Parts: sequence; structure tokens; C-alpha cells
Amino acid sequence: MHSVDRGDWKMSSMNRYTAPVEPAEWHVPQAFDTTFRWEYDDGRERLLNLYEKGKRQQWNASDRIDWSQDIDPENPSGLPDEMISIFGSDVWNRMNAQERTRLRHHLQSWQLSQFLHGEQGALVCTAKIVQQVPNMDAKFYAATQVVDEARHVEAYSRLLHEKFELVYPINPHLKSLLDDTLRDSRWDFTYLGMQVLIEGLALAAFGLIRDFARNPLARSVTAYVMQDEARHVAFGRIALRDYYPHLTDKERDEREEFVVEGCYLMRDRFLGDEVWETLGLPVTECKEWVDRSELMRVYRGNLFSRIVPTIKDIGLWGPRVRKAYADMGILGLADGDLDAMASADERFAEKLGRPVLPLAGAGA
Repeated sequence: MHSVDRGDWKMSSMNRYTAPVEPAEWHVPQAFDTTFRWEYDDGRERLLNLYEKGKRQQWNASDRIDWSQDIDPENPSGLPDEMISIFGSDVWNRMNAQERTRLRHHLQSWQLSQFLHGEQGALVCTAKIVQQVPNMDAKFYAATQVVDEARHVEAYSRLLHEKFELVYPINPHLKSLLDDTLRDSRWDFTYLGMQVLIEGLALAAFGLIRDFARNPLARSVTAYVMQDEARHVAFGRIALRDYYPHLTDKERDEREEFVVEGCYLMRDRFLGDEVWETLGLPVTECKEWVDRSELMRVYRGNLFSRIVPTIKDIGLWGPRVRKAYADMGILGLADGDLDAMASADERFAEKLGRPVLPLAGAGA
């Protein structure tokens, strides 16, 4: 496997952004209690097993991935045009070959950029979980996830900076959900916003790239990240499924309202307005096509294939949630087999040549 010296690339992406990012930092005020626990020997077997798996499945993005591989400038990830949200529209049909090439580059860069920003959000949220969560077994596992998320930020930053040479700012809907997740002082809201909603949606989006991208570099980065993300979503399921049966009706209503609002934000995150604006395309016409496109309806449904059964599994399945999911056309995803999806993720990673441990115990 080709190994590249870390000195051969630079982390700064400010000169790659499609629009100025000012200020260069985002400060989110928070108020929460850091919890110490003096009982070191107790722990849930499922979480401790996940912790062992997290330690054993660590990988180094510098040498696990062959960064010498090139991308096709006309279609960097090698995705089929049918996955472009305005494919078949009048806007698409009016484009010449050069314009379509530019659109592919920008749409794929935009999607990977949101993965990058979301992974930094996961890095920060998981560090918060280490401090907040009251159980030592959860602190142990969350510490391994902090390392995972740092590696994901490294990998996607490098892919965008070195290969795509284009980065989009964070999508406002993603930023809004991250802001709500980080500002809330209750530890389980950090799990719910990040481990379930943001990472659950990302896991499904990763799967579409892994399954349809023809470029081996894009596929390998995504497949290895997915191996980690499957553990992260399992972590959220275990922790919240144990905690939520003890909620009062008022507490459950608050969390279900958060889920509904978060899912609408995540659905709107994939409209791609920033790309249409950057490329000077008719924004209203593009948005209208995306809103009524049958292809995009199926695509958005696939994106929620991990979230909906997880929400049902952890017990936030009241009338408000079910009605919202019915309105969004995703209620039918509720009975998806999460453990089977996780096993499929692992089998794909195995095909890349490195053995992984089965994600047993998440559904126990």
C-alpha cells in the first residue's frame, strides 16, 4: 500500500472554499456538567464489547488508503449521472458537456464537504459525551470514537484538498442542527442529535457513494469510514435504548420534538441550493425540480433508512414522530434490519483486504 508523508499535503483549506468563510472559526457557547465516576469495574457487556472492537478496528488514513490513486476530472467520484438531483430536468438538458462536468465536480465536492464538516461536528460532540455521560463504559467507548472522528476529518480533508481541490462551506441546515445539539445541556441530546440523526443520515449517504462510485479512492475512503460509523450508531442505540424507558412523558415529548425538527432540517440539507447559486443556475427552477422529482423522493427515502428504525428501536415512537415520518414518506422504513445493514457494511470493508470484527451485540 502506498504511503505518503504527512508533510506532502497541508491541512489548510481556506483557499479551496467556493465562498469566503468568515470568521474562520465558529464558537458555540455551552453549559453542561462534566461527570466523574468512581466506580470503575461496572459496565454493560454490549458497550464493553463495542469498546474492545473500537480499539481493535483502529486504522491509519495515511497508510490504509492509497493516496497515489487519481480521480477523473470529468467525474471525480465516478458516480452515475442519474444520482445528480437535477438529472433529466430542463436545466440539465440545456447544459453542454463542459457545464455538466463542472456540475459533477461541484455537487460531489459539496457532498464530501458536508461529510467533512459533519465529521468535525462528530469529533466535538463525542468529546462532549466523554465529559458528560455518567457511565464509565460509555466514556471508554466515546474516547475511541473521538479518535475515529479525527481520522475521518483527516481523510475527507485530504480527499477534498489534494484531489478535488474544492470545498464548500457548511450547509446552514447541518449547522443549525449541530448548534442545537451542542447547546443543549442534557447528555442524551448530544447522542440523539449526533449519533442518531447526523451520523445515521451520513451512514446512509456514505452507503450510496460506496455502492455506486466507480472511483476506487472515493469508495475506499467511504467504506473504511462506514466501518467506524456503524459502531457509532450502535453506540447511540445501546446508550439511549437503556436510558429512554425511564423518561417522563414530558421528557419523551421534548425528545420527540427534537427528532422531528432535526429530521426536517436533515431532509432540507440535501436540496443543494449552494451549488445552484455558485454555478449561476436558476435556483428556483432547480429547487422545484428537486422537490417534485421521483428520483429524489427515493433518494431522500434511502437517506433515512438508518434513522427511522433507530428512532423506533430507542423508543421515541409517539404519534408526533410517526405523523412526521408519514408526511415525509419514510414511515415504511421503520422495520429496517439495522444489524443486517451493519453486517453488510462489514462485509464490504472485508472485501477491501483488511479483516474487521463483526458488530455483534448491538441488537441484543
